[in-house]
Amino acid sequence: MRMARSLRFRLFVFAVAVVAVAMVAAGLGLTALFARHLERRVGQELDTHLQQLVGAIRFDGAGRMSLEREPSDPRFTRVLGGLYWQVEDAAGGQRLSSRSLWNETLALPPGPVAPGAARVRRIPGPDGAALLVHERAVIVPVAQADRLVRVGVAIDRGEIDVLRRGFARDLAPALGVLGVVLLAGFAVQIGAGLRPLDTVRAALGRVRAGTARRLEADGPAEVAPLVAEVNSLLEAQEREIARARDRAADLAHGLKTPLTALAADIERLREKGETALARDIGELAQRMGRHMDRELARARIRHGRPSARPLVARVAADIVRTLERTPDGARVRFDNAAPPDMAVAVDPQDLAELLGNLIENAARHAGSLVRVTARRERGRDLLAVEDDGPGLADPDRARAVLRGVRLDVAGAGAGLGLAIVRDIADAYGGELRLERSSLGGLSAEVELPAAAGG
Repeated sequence: MRMARSLRFRLFVFAVAVVAVAMVAAGLGLTALFARHLERRVGQELDTHLQQLVGAIRFDGAGRMSLEREPSDPRFTRVLGGLYWQVEDAAGGQRLSSRSLWNETLALPPGPVAPGAARVRRIPGPDGAALLVHERAVIVPVAQADRLVRVGVAIDRGEIDVLRRGFARDLAPALGVLGVVLLAGFAVQIGAGLRPLDTVRAALGRVRAGTARRLEADGPAEVAPLVAEVNSLLEAQEREIARARDRAADLAHGLKTPLTALAADIERLREKGETALARDIGELAQRMGRHMDRELARARIRHGRPSARPLVARVAADIVRTLERTPDGARVRFDNAAPPDMAVAVDPQDLAELLGNLIENAARHAGSLVRVTARRERGRDLLAVEDDGPGLADPDRARAVLRGVRLDVAGAGAGLGLAIVRDIADAYGGELRLERSSLGGLSAEVELPAAAGG
C-alpha cells in the first residue's frame, strides 16, 4: 500500500506502461515496414523474371509458342518450389508454365489487360498457398497476326511471412534492450525530477530539528511556490507562538498576585494558631502553583522549537547549585556525571524544566545521593537521574508512565513534576521511563532524538 502511494513508484509504473506501448508499437510498425520493403524487393525480382520471359517468347511458322530460354532460378525447376511462371496465348489457347507448377496453373485474374500494362495481385496457388503475382500483357509480332500474350510470375507469400517472422524474432531482443535502457533513463529522470522535493524535505527536517528557521531550498520554478507557502506558514506559526507565550506570561502574572496574597493569609492563619487550616490551604496553593507551572511549560513546549543546543552537564550544574540551597538539596550529595560536551536538541528552558523536575524529585526522596548521567546510543540521547531512596514499586512505575494516567497521583515520589517531564519528552518525540536504579532507588530516564551533528 505504501509503495502504491509513492509518487516515484507511480511515475515509474507510468513510464513502464509508456515504454511497453512504445516498444509494441515500434515492433509492429518496423515489422510492417520490413514486410513492405520485402514485398517491393520481391516485386523487383519478379519484374526481372517478367522481362526475361517477355524477351524469350517466340512463335514459329506454324504459330506454335515457345521460349528461347527459361529463367535460371532453380526454384522454377523444383516442383512446388514456391516460384512460378506462366505464359498464355489467349487467342491461340496455348500455355507454357514452369516445372514448379507441375500440373497446376496460375489463376490469373480474368478480364482484358492493356498491352504493356502490369498488374500486381494476390491469388490462390498450388497446395492452398497464397501467391503474390506480377502480370504483364505484351504483343508479340507474328507473320500472320500479332499475338496478345499474358505473362505472370508468382511467388509464395509464405516465404515472405517466414522472413517477416524471423525479422520480428530478431527485433524483439533489440527492442527489449532498448526498453530497458529507456526505463533506466526514465528512472534517472524521475530521480532528478523529484530531487528538489528531497531537498525541501531535508530543509523541513532542519526546521523541525531547530537548526534553521526558514526553508532555504534552491530549486526549480515549480517548487518555489511550495517553499514560499511553507515559509509563510512558518512565519504565521511563529506569530502564534509569540502570542501563546504572551498569553502564558499574562496568565502567570495574573495568578502570581493572588497566590502571593493567599500566602500572606496563610501566614496570618498560622500566627492565629489555625495551623491545620493553614496547612490545608497551603497545600492547595502549592498544588495550584504547580499546576500553573505545568500549564506554562506546556504552553511553551507545545509550540516551541529548539533554537540552541544546551549542554546537559552545564544545565544540570546550574540546577544543582540552586537545589543545594534548599533543605532537601542540602542533605544529599549530587554526582553530575553527564559528559561536559554533550548537547541535546531541546530548548534550554525546556531542558532546565525537564532536569529541574527530575533532580528536585530525586533530591526530595533520596537517602544521600543523586546522580545525573547522559549518553548517546543509536542516534538517541538518554538522560537519567537516579537516587538511592525508597523508589517506586513495579506496579506504580508501570502505571506512572502510561498515557492517560495523571502522574501526580501515580504513587509516592511521582508528583506533578513527572507529568511536566513527560509532556516535554512527548513534545520532542521522546519518552520517559521509570526503572529501578542501581543505587537502590528510582531511575528516571528520558530518551530524546539526538541533536544533529552530535
